[in-house]
Amino acid sequence: MLQNELNKAKGFKNLELLAKQVVEGFIAGMHKSPFHGFSAEFAEHKIYNQGESTRHIDWKLFAKTEKLYTKRYDDETNLRCHLIIDNSSSMHYPKMPSFSIERLNKIGFSVLASAALMQILKKQRDAVGLTVYSDAYDFYAPEKGSERHHQMLLNTLDEVAVSNPVNKQTETYKYLHEVAEKIHKRSLIFLFTDMFQASEDDEKLFEALRHLKYNKHEVILFHVMDKKKELDFDFDNTPKRFIDVETGESINLYADSVKENYSATVENYFNNLRLKCAQYKIKYVEADVNKDFNQILTTYLVERQKFA
Repeated sequence: MLQNELNKAKGFKNLELLAKQVVEGFIAGMHKSPFHGFSAEFAEHKIYNQGESTRHIDWKLFAKTEKLYTKRYDDETNLRCHLIIDNSSSMHYPKMPSFSIERLNKIGFSVLASAALMQILKKQRDAVGLTVYSDAYDFYAPEKGSERHHQMLLNTLDEVAVSNPVNKQTETYKYLHEVAEKIHKRSLIFLFTDMFQASEDDEKLFEALRHLKYNKHEVILFHVMDKKKELDFDFDNTPKRFIDVETGESINLYADSVKENYSATVENYFNNLRLKCAQYKIKYVEADVNKDFNQILTTYLVERQKFA
């Protein structure tokens, strides 16, 4: 028990520093991306939209990038963003005593991705809020942009990463309805979840996501997964006991005896999720914990430009 508590307490050595490293690495690589020319000034500029006044166009930046950007000012209305994290037991798979950029489980990936998004939002002087839920509404903070608020959210994310929920299931749709009722101003909403829930809850989940869309928010679903294990079922073929971390139920089997059928069933489920999201105009992003954060941050930049 004591050893478990010691392992649990390690978590991230310095979440804010790691988030800065993720963002700096992303910005350094942006010259290779469709956002070429955007990185050097992206905290101070926004893309020029046709019909706007040309008065504030930065012509020096245009000369370097051949793209039109206007200078931002402190009194402009900034973006509001709300991060939502599923903290049920399945998000803590696989169990890890500590985290690094190269070694993350689903909750560690979601926490570091959220901290990286917060770092960019801070640079943009945008407001950010946070919701954490499991089998209860664990935490809620409205959108704010102050440094004190930023540090409070980082501390909360640190606590989420090292929490150890046992047999905690969740009904995501319940908490999305609550978030929809709490957020009154149009916001960009990012949901981090592994989508492990009772199949009969699928329609209820999309009803809740539509509730958010109805309130004019833009919704991005980051489907967090350990693709190697949870989709490809990549385990060696020795007898193993597989345990449902949310219910405690277990089954003994050889991985190869179920791998083909399991992978086909899960892939079909994932494809149905993609189709449903497309149907309801919800941005679906596959977030594999074994990959980097570039897709997460690129998604933010794309959605931010559309949202402005």
